[in-house]
Amino acid sequence: MASRKSERLINLTMALLATRRYLSKSEIFRTVDGYTGSDESKERMFERDKDDLRRIGIAIEVRSLDPLFEDEPGYRIHPESYSLELGDLSGTEIAILSLAAQAWRGAALGASAQSALVKLHSLGIESDFDSLPALSPKVSVDSANFLPLAQAVSDRTRVSFTYLSAQLIQEKRVVEPYGLGSRKGIWYLVGRDLSRDAMRTFRLARILNDVELERASGIFSVDLDFDVLEFLDSHLFVERAIAQVRLRIGKGHALRNGAKILSSDGEFDLCEISYQSQDRFIDQLLWHGEDAVVDSPQELRDRVISKLNSLVSAHD
Repeated sequence: MASRKSERLINLTMALLATRRYLSKSEIFRTVDGYTGSDESKERMFERDKDDLRRIGIAIEVRSLDPLFEDEPGYRIHPESYSLELGDLSGTEIAILSLAAQAWRGAALGASAQSALVKLHSLGIESDFDSLPALSPKVSVDSANFLPLAQAVSDRTRVSFTYLSAQLIQEKRVVEPYGLGSRKGIWYLVGRDLSRDAMRTFRLARILNDVELERASGIFSVDLDFDVLEFLDSHLFVERAIAQVRLRIGKGHALRNGAKILSSDGEFDLCEISYQSQDRFIDQLLWHGEDAVVDSPQELRDRVISKLNSLVSAHD
């Protein structure tokens, strides 16, 4: 469960992203849950929250509410500028961000965060939930070992587990974990297998028991230039698929990241988007609703339509 401060930061981010105009402090204090106490207390909380958000790369724009008089400032976050400069991430950081993404998505789409949007409407302030960029990638990891392995990667701790090989043989493995990564929706551990004295990849789904972590940490090192995703790509020969998707202009910010615009009809942009996991890509498309329409390939289009029909049937 997120702390009160974390919830307040999420609520504040949602409100400032969704509003179509700049909000005054008094409007923020009335709409965003978590600002309590005296006026001075709220002021101090708000200033600390602004600093915390800026520190993680979320830029809050400040502008006078009245262009003729520079009196009370207003605050807003433009969706176009809402992005995290991730730079070069290690396998450790990718694992930690994956876990954080799940927590952020759950909190951002929860009732507490969305209550800010309801309050904005009640005050006559226009807001648009659909214009929000996807706040995080949806990370799906069906393995109880993900978290302890992420910790082992972070602490440089050796792990041991029983592994089901491709030949369906159960083997005891002792591994120095270098990183965790996903390809085509499948999660892998990459590390040095001590019994073979070689780098190996392990599918998390084939780890048959709870991994055991040695007590000692920091007992091995990883080259600074090691990239777990590059390693997986070079060893798994992963190919990316290409889709042509019509995105409503001003919508689909997450899907537009890295996409190529092929044409535009004034309402939709026809975009070329590459993806690896079809299931995860379909989840992204469904998240954007009628603002994303698949043109090709036909197999992807058929699967999206099938999922939509299933959703409709489930709510009949």
